[in-house]
Amino acid sequence: MPAEVYGEILRKAREAAGLSQAALGELLSCSESLVGLIERGKRRPSKGFTLAAEAALGLNGELYGLLPNTTVMSTPTWFSEWPKVEEKAHTIRTWQPLVVPGLLQTACYMRAVLSSAPWATKQWIEEAVETRLRRQSIFERGDPPLYWALIDECVLLRRVGGDDVMGEQLAHLLELTERPNISLQVVPLDVGVTAGVLGGFALAQGDHIADHVSIDAAAQATVTAREETVRRVNVIYDAIHKWAHPVHVSRRLIREVAARYEDQR
Repeated sequence: MPAEVYGEILRKAREAAGLSQAALGELLSCSESLVGLIERGKRRPSKGFTLAAEAALGLNGELYGLLPNTTVMSTPTWFSEWPKVEEKAHTIRTWQPLVVPGLLQTACYMRAVLSSAPWATKQWIEEAVETRLRRQSIFERGDPPLYWALIDECVLLRRVGGDDVMGEQLAHLLELTERPNISLQVVPLDVGVTAGVLGGFALAQGDHIADHVSIDAAAQATVTAREETVRRVNVIYDAIHKWAHPVHVSRRLIREVAARYEDQR
């Protein structure tokens, strides 16, 4: 685990919250010295410490995704290759017409999405959330991938989990897209039908791996490096991209929709 990265994120979040190490320790029912050791990367944080710290500091999986156990849980066989591809990718491009891309989701938004599955149990949901949060740790590595995401405008309007969850999720998108390696563009509803209306997908490129694509489907999605499939999906991505708002217009739209959720809380 990148203990120093974990510690640095914890320190910055604590300071942003205006808390001393002692004050955070009191909130987490632990000692000031333990907080200091973890911030300096000298002590391995537990899962319980991490969950409590994220709740106290208003984080959304930034720490959880860095915990040492990188075992992928609750991942179906057909999808097991994709997290490994993400870890090696230097560029990921994705299109999502229905929900926020998984790598940009908050934990609460994930739970709301996953709870809609007919087979969802509390344990399955929590394991799937944990797996997805771990995947998000690729953004915290020293050389994070370039991440270019396209979403349909309806993603912003669909009340996944209610106004509070959506407000938090859209604020999270605005924060993430301040990073130079993450871009999010919205395809407006008034475009009508685009080449992406049938489903979402993600494309990954890396220096020492074949280009891969993950294609969403209701029953079973597909992960493949088949050249013809990757080429076709690349063409579809480009066809959708031409309809997307520019980044600054997309951010303005996200802020406007987020404000409406805030007003309705």
